[in-house]
Amino acid sequence: MEIFSETEIKQWRTSSIKALFPFVVFVLFYFGFSLSLKDFSKVPMVVAFLVASAVALMLNHKEKLSRKIELYALGMGQRDIMMMCLIFILVGAFTETAKAIGAVDAAVLIAQSFIPSQFILAGIFVVSSLISLSIGTSCGTIAAIVPIAVTLSQTLGLDAGLLIGATVGGAMFGDNLSLISDTTIAATRTQNVLLKDKMLANVKIVAIPAILTILLYSLPQINSFKPMAMSYVPTLSSYVEIIPYILLLILGISGVNVMFLLFIGTILNLIIGTYYGCFDLIVAFGLIGDGTLCMASVIIISLLAGGLLQMVRYNGGITYIINSTECLIKGKRLCELGIAILVGIVNIFTANNTVAIITAGPIAKEMSKKYDVDPRRTASILDTMSCCVQGALPYGAQILIAISLSAALSVTPFQIIKCLYYPILVGIALFVSMLFTKENIEEKPQK
Repeated sequence: MEIFSETEIKQWRTSSIKALFPFVVFVLFYFGFSLSLKDFSKVPMVVAFLVASAVALMLNHKEKLSRKIELYALGMGQRDIMMMCLIFILVGAFTETAKAIGAVDAAVLIAQSFIPSQFILAGIFVVSSLISLSIGTSCGTIAAIVPIAVTLSQTLGLDAGLLIGATVGGAMFGDNLSLISDTTIAATRTQNVLLKDKMLANVKIVAIPAILTILLYSLPQINSFKPMAMSYVPTLSSYVEIIPYILLLILGISGVNVMFLLFIGTILNLIIGTYYGCFDLIVAFGLIGDGTLCMASVIIISLLAGGLLQMVRYNGGITYIINSTECLIKGKRLCELGIAILVGIVNIFTANNTVAIITAGPIAKEMSKKYDVDPRRTASILDTMSCCVQGALPYGAQILIAISLSAALSVTPFQIIKCLYYPILVGIALFVSMLFTKENIEEKPQK
């Protein structure tokens, strides 16, 4: 028997500030405990969402608990949430099999072999950008490139903050643009747009900042060290190993379905790995299983966030946010600014850009509908702003991983942050782009 009709599920309750209380609990629980422990890795995000969800289920005493649980489960099972989880599963299988055939190492070494030594800083930024664009993870890119940056710093006497800053900046470039990045998937699914459309919208914002960053890292006074000869010569197998990444990028931009691409890419990884003797069929099955399990955390968070947001919407929380900002937001330009500020604030408190997008995405979607903002633009703002904030957080995973891998150089988070040219320039470019947004002639009526 159906407890909630489709019409009832979509219907918003009367505006209520109490409906936002679970968000407050989430922030206080996660941010408060993490701050008191001085470690954002100690408090699992899943636990924070469970606590907030429990609070959400205790609200609205007029409804029976069984009905509220049913509504929560329906939120978890929304089409967009399920599609996002399916993509995450395929991403896990693809990335694990790609790593097993040595695709990440091959991509790093090939890129490194083409860098002129006098442009090592700009080269590190470009390499990090290309690697993160290929593998879709800023943390994985930082883990792969920072050890190289540390060696270069020790060998050439170049400022470690600059090298690691270039690495982190490049990693955030790919995190923002990659077709298989968690943030890209979350942004596109919450706004129901195509991956390639969001990517093209992002390129318009980040192209000039990326070029300026390369120029800044190429300044002679920054690259003041003795040139070093590069001895690595890529082999044929190295080029073969990166074919799945190249195929994924080219066909993805062409508009081929991303799930189909990830499936074909995984099969291609298995063929290459079997041919070069990296693994046999049984081991390949294990790799696919391990890869999907690696995505379990983000999948569980997506499900819990879907249920929590459904409860908040049903109890009138999103209606309250939109109604309370009506006096401030008039037209597209301020709507875009509000979306950027919203996802940025959530990101600061969660220290996780994917979670920030999943949390702010549904609210941003409703705001965009009301003020007629192109959903592709909304997805781009969500992803770009969250990546800008995440890359510059001293307690974010990216900076913390970089610090831990460069412990021998005693680099502080703020030494890295002051050399993060790219996230700062992208943030400026994003807000400048909002200034040129064409305002509505008249406000689009809310549906």
